[in-house]
Amino acid sequence: MLARIDSPHNPQLKTLNRLLEKAKARQTEQQCVLEGLHLCHTLLDRGGCLERLYLNSRAEHHPEVQALLQRCATTTECVWVAEAALQKMSALHSAPEVLGVMSLAALPHPMVMSQDKLLLESIRDPGNLGTLLRTAAAAGISQVYLSPDCVDAWSSKVLRAAMGAHFSLQIVSNADLARVLADFSGTKLVTHLAAEHSLYQCDLTSPCAFVFGNEGTGVSDALAALAQPVLIPMPGQTESLNVAIAAAVCLFEQVRQRAAVLV
Repeated sequence: MLARIDSPHNPQLKTLNRLLEKAKARQTEQQCVLEGLHLCHTLLDRGGCLERLYLNSRAEHHPEVQALLQRCATTTECVWVAEAALQKMSALHSAPEVLGVMSLAALPHPMVMSQDKLLLESIRDPGNLGTLLRTAAAAGISQVYLSPDCVDAWSSKVLRAAMGAHFSLQIVSNADLARVLADFSGTKLVTHLAAEHSLYQCDLTSPCAFVFGNEGTGVSDALAALAQPVLIPMPGQTESLNVAIAAAVCLFEQVRQRAAVLV
């Protein structure tokens, strides 16, 4: 029989709450929390494992909860938690079926799908970062570098927005982006509204490093100087694109070009 926790003041749940709320706690403990069945199952599907699994007692008979419990029964500490106590831990509107604790030091080792890289400078919005990670994974880019002042990649909001993409990527936090570019021998691109050349004029079939920056100020001048500026044509009446949308346009233009070469 599994252990059960009823009080939100339980020491385990207090630790869980700190991991959910504070980046410093995640960095110190080298752990993060996965909210919901999808993220937990995706981690396991990618070859990772959960250290602990907290299960909503009201979801005891949920088929997917039972399936996850069976997958974790021999490798993971599993605990039933009263729904009211779980609700206090989660930022979601209703308490999730499960909360899983994973070790950042024992992440799955995804296969490097290409030499391409995505470099992100000063991304502050968790939804944007999650979408950028999800887009990179979808486009086949598996190496992502984050500057030290980016939002924490392992926060609950970023994890939810990325929908499991973390486990298909090599994510390097606190990266020296200038050094990454200096060591990269392929094409280096940064979007810029004053660029002379359109994205669609660039040959993206060889390895590329794409640089994107802060939602308000864009890429810093110092970093932008290390890459070739390109323009995303915008015939409509708007000043700029959301950073995640701009990245999607660029990465999937590369996908399109490479697919055309194979035809």
